[in-house]
Amino acid sequence: MATTTLSDCSVVAAQPLPAGTWQPASPVPAMGNWQMVPRCTIEFKKCAGGFKLSCRCEDEVACGALQNLCRMLSQGLCSLCCCQNGLCLAQCNLTCGNCVCECTEDGCCITCTSGDAKCCEILQACCDCFAKCCESGCCCYVCFNNTPVCCATC
Repeated sequence: MATTTLSDCSVVAAQPLPAGTWQPASPVPAMGNWQMVPRCTIEFKKCAGGFKLSCRCEDEVACGALQNLCRMLSQGLCSLCCCQNGLCLAQCNLTCGNCVCECTEDGCCITCTSGDAKCCEILQACCDCFAKCCESGCCCYVCFNNTPVCCATC
């Protein structure tokens, strides 16, 4: 896939070394547990009761991968994470709203809403925060059940 990125799931395992060589006191990272994550562009929009985020892929294969991941994982916790230079700047578990994922022609649309006025304010504040992070050059990861489904920029 030309439009994917690798995500390290950080599995640590001990690697055997030949006899007589130095061995560290703790296990060393083995070959990482890597996952291919489709790249896409993301757009945040406030709506009544919360916000919508649209993930769009240019590549047909990446779009199919995104849609399959969403179909398999979207019934659980939805979360967002914005990173800059590999460090997390903002992370939000969208537990105060109901998140619904729908496949679109070129990706997916996730709508997070709540009937509670205060929860709506929280969701819309998260929308503002993540939109500003992406506009400033951050990379946003959309996750379901703590599994990234896409790596996005604005």
